Amino acid sequence: MFFKREEEPYFTDEDLEYLGRIAKFLPKETMKTIEEARLAQHVSFQEAKIPMTLMGTKIIPQLISEVEAVSTFVNDCNKNIKKQIQNILFQRFAEQAHENIPDLIAPHIEGYDDVKGALALQLFAKDPVHILLLGDQKEFTRSAAELAPHSKIGLDIENNQPGLIGSYHHAQFQPGTLVQAHNGLCVLESLENIQDDCKPLLCHAMDHGFVTPVIEGNSYRYDSVISVAATAQLKEQTDSRRMWDFKKVLPFESSLISRFHIIFLLNKPIKLHFENTLKENVLTPADKQFLEQYINLARKGKVRFPKEHEQDVIEYVRGLKKEERRLIAEVSPRTVVGIMNLAKASARMNLRNRVEKNDIERVKLIFNRAIDTGLV
Repeated sequence: MFFKREEEPYFTDEDLEYLGRIAKFLPKETMKTIEEARLAQHVSFQEAKIPMTLMGTKIIPQLISEVEAVSTFVNDCNKNIKKQIQNILFQRFAEQAHENIPDLIAPHIEGYDDVKGALALQLFAKDPVHILLLGDQKEFTRSAAELAPHSKIGLDIENNQPGLIGSYHHAQFQPGTLVQAHNGLCVLESLENIQDDCKPLLCHAMDHGFVTPVIEGNSYRYDSVISVAATAQLKEQTDSRRMWDFKKVLPFESSLISRFHIIFLLNKPIKLHFENTLKENVLTPADKQFLEQYINLARKGKVRFPKEHEQDVIEYVRGLKKEERRLIAEVSPRTVVGIMNLAKASARMNLRNRVEKNDIERVKLIFNRAIDTGLV
């Protein structure tokens, strides 16, 4: 038995099986109470099946209260069992997170591993990381938004001040995309159509985490700590590989371009991965809840950036600075911040509290591939 008695109690083989499984997750004193309750017929046992694609169907032992007096105790036990199992699954998932999570972003699209990898890291960034996709490929950013615990998608028609910031209607503030996305992922589509008066407000939100609009003659301040994933079309297509020619067809000026830490040029036709065409719909509600809780847990953790790795980043950025003429945006302190934030996000994705060498190499690889598209 699970505790010593003067007279051995009677349990069925099924009871013993359940008690053995439950004992893996609960303390001895709690198990003693459960055994007493079972002998008194105050509780019974059952299995809860949780269908998941990511981790396979999980079968969890659960208690059932047969009398009202033990219902609170039973609920607490079941919550603790689920929490313990969830923690075990989180640790298992962490080992393969860098392989699994990017594959969940636009899985029906073949290739673009660098874009998917960058958007996956963005989900785990505690500090803002801003990514721009030139080519207006909404499938990537919308798919990332579906995985994010909190996100808001701003459509083309909302690229004005009421749509992005908000407006007052009958003395009631109606928040726009940037405000609604506070503490989450802000997806901005067709950003080339953003109105001029919104550009400074967007830049301020990206840099400082709040906006200060003037609405009907009054100044306001609204929190907007966001990571931006934006898409935009070039003014016109160009086959030139000269950066000077390319800058002429950019959708907006350098002051906004420079706010993005990574910029990808997606000018190649997208190929569908037919085997994964339906994969987006395979994730069960339990999968989506699991991912949301996993990301939230990871983002709560504090990640340390060791001094020995800071020099590695500095040397890498110095190399970028020498190649700045090849890049669409200037290499600045924002570049350093972006790399460090993404490296921390890489550690969080594995539920680690310290940046390691492979995190920095992973981020550098993404930056290098972005450069190879012609931009960063």
